[in-house]
Amino acid sequence: MLLAHRIELVPNKLQTSYLVDCAGCARFAYNWALTEWKNHWEKQKQLPKEQRKYVSELDLRKRLNAIKRSEYPFLMEVTKYAPQEAIKQLGTAFKNFFKGRAKYPTYRKRYVDDRFTIGNDHIRVKGNRVRLPHVGWIKMREAIRFAGSVQTVSISRQADRWFISFGVKVDDHTPYFKQHAKNQGEVVGLDAGLTSLAVLSNGEKFDGPKSLRKGLKKLKKLQRALSRKVKGSKNRLRAKMRVARQHDRIANIRKDALHKLTSHLTDTYKIICIETLNVKGMMKNKHLARSIADASLSEMKRQLIYADKSN
Repeated sequence: MLLAHRIELVPNKLQTSYLVDCAGCARFAYNWALTEWKNHWEKQKQLPKEQRKYVSELDLRKRLNAIKRSEYPFLMEVTKYAPQEAIKQLGTAFKNFFKGRAKYPTYRKRYVDDRFTIGNDHIRVKGNRVRLPHVGWIKMREAIRFAGSVQTVSISRQADRWFISFGVKVDDHTPYFKQHAKNQGEVVGLDAGLTSLAVLSNGEKFDGPKSLRKGLKKLKKLQRALSRKVKGSKNRLRAKMRVARQHDRIANIRKDALHKLTSHLTDTYKIICIETLNVKGMMKNKHLARSIADASLSEMKRQLIYADKSN
């Protein structure tokens, strides 16, 4: 079984600079490969089907390795895994697209898609510290909770915070909600809504945090300040980061409330019946769209389904 554990990093300025460079190189490699893929297809689709040659992510990785020393020397300053794994991820994105599981891949953007992957043979973990290539030991907010071998390592940025995600292979694992289950014998119905996030058939109510509504005033103020800054200036970059931090805070408050709610429900009840909601259709109502998005009804249902599958 492969379990993921996401932990916040506490890098110093030098380490942060290196993480930014790695994320930038991964983003560059992904976008470069996507452009190469598109250009190759534009040429091939003019040929008869029997003469077409399709490019793979392995071909693109080999092509980038052949030219990066001469054309893109900055790629040599970071771990080799950052650009290589990004192209592999593009290959997975195309595979999901062709199988109808995802949309056509799009270009990654700075500050939005800042992430990269490192091979598990290039890292070491000791307590609440992790050793990464080129920068040495970086402090983590906590140690890995699962006992097992680390299979995958991904690093991402959220606003101005950096997180590392470990994929840990474990032999056996009992989910948290099964360890702390209070009463797994009852059946309950759940009605999701906006006034109350969840109303149970036994009369119990749970109010949502309404984090967007409460943080919207400050968010608008920060966005107005951002709009007045000169494009390309350091002041604009700082203002942009303040907006990102506010968005992050709103999202985290919402996630925390949903995790606590779904954990309580799965701890207490054996069977939870929830109505099927057409959230995409409900979002078309311009008067309620913001409140529906703030409630995050689909995420609540997803977490309950995940808990059911884990059980």
